Amino acid sequence: MTDLNQTALQKGADRALEKIEIDTLVVGAGQAGVAMSEHLTKLGVPHLVLERNRIAEAWRTGRWDSLVANGPAWHDRFPGLEFEGLDPDAFASKEQVAAYFEAYAKQFNAPIRTGVEVKKVVRNAEGPGFTIETSEGVIQANRVVAATGPFQRPVIPPIAPKDDSITQIHSAQYFNPQQLPEGAVLVVGAGSSGVQIADELQRAGKNVYLSVGAHDRPPRAYRNRDFCWWLGVLGLWDAEAAQPGKEHVTIAVSGARGGHTVDFRGLAHQGVTLVGLTKAFNDGVVTFQADLAENIARGDENYLSLLDAADAYIARNGLDLPEEPEARATYPNPDCVTNPILELDLAKAGITSIIWATGYSVDYSWLKVNAFDERGKPKHQRGVSGEPGVYFLGLPWLSRRGSTFIWGVWHDAKHIADHIATQRKYLAYRDASQRSAKD
Repeated sequence: MTDLNQTALQKGADRALEKIEIDTLVVGAGQAGVAMSEHLTKLGVPHLVLERNRIAEAWRTGRWDSLVANGPAWHDRFPGLEFEGLDPDAFASKEQVAAYFEAYAKQFNAPIRTGVEVKKVVRNAEGPGFTIETSEGVIQANRVVAATGPFQRPVIPPIAPKDDSITQIHSAQYFNPQQLPEGAVLVVGAGSSGVQIADELQRAGKNVYLSVGAHDRPPRAYRNRDFCWWLGVLGLWDAEAAQPGKEHVTIAVSGARGGHTVDFRGLAHQGVTLVGLTKAFNDGVVTFQADLAENIARGDENYLSLLDAADAYIARNGLDLPEEPEARATYPNPDCVTNPILELDLAKAGITSIIWATGYSVDYSWLKVNAFDERGKPKHQRGVSGEPGVYFLGLPWLSRRGSTFIWGVWHDAKHIADHIATQRKYLAYRDASQRSAKD
């Protein structure tokens, strides 16, 4: 298969994609696709990045208006560029994050083509590589990197009521309090998205019920260091496997309003009514699990365990960091915890809106290859698929706990790019040997 060099790709960026042949096709131009392109460029691997919308589109239109990054600017970035005009300890807005990825891609003239949707990828029946059908034509590629990440299809659980009188949206469709009708709101899900949205709605004057499931609750900062720093020095970002039973536990952390520790009792003190895990809806009545106190207690255990680990690290390494005994102080349990609400009549409670902060699922329906298990999940080792020539990037725990974070995906992309470059060297040796035999 003929390779196109980067210059040719750039010159041809505005023409139709018909009959293009390229070594590696990267699908998606978010943080994963941009990182992948950088490493492939450094290694001299001819490639093309296709994005159906704009670079980092999810940051632009798939998040609420006031969203900021959950990690400080010094941490949530690629190694080769800092956020321009932003304090390293500040939290970048979603617009700043999108602009950052655009600026980063320009640094190495990334061959990104936007406005092109990949519709189908199939392995060629005869000969190497894959045939890729796109909205702008057909591409032939030796390798395909699925860099579309984990946040592809918003998930609303089947328990959602079939009631047209109630506005129901996923957190991906929530932008600001003004879009909701008058009345109270039930926010289902207490990870970072659910907590921040519930807080924003309550501060805007809404009566808010927040359904709290199992979660981890790290401190935003402790003893003059952000929790991102603590997870780094304690080696937790580089953990290669989740603790049993915690593979899908959400993390409640916030960079909003300059960053603060999420405190569910504090939210209740503020005016948010906490309820347990949402169980079912029936005839206008929602029921909740009797697990609210247990979920909060386990979140507290996670919080305190990190404080303990940080204290031990400081003592062991003789660091001069200020003590922070107030970090262990808590509000008393509010009435909604000691006397939990187990069922709620939506109409009597005045609830007119439900926001489902219940996460996302992946969507690889376009990737018609043998790279998935019986549950439809990618089969891979550090992003290298069991199907030769297919790679995955940007997924949770791809190689470590930090794989879905900006810096983590950059390191995962490097590993995959190295794998691709190595395979190309083997093929080049084979081709050279064949030429020598002909001579």
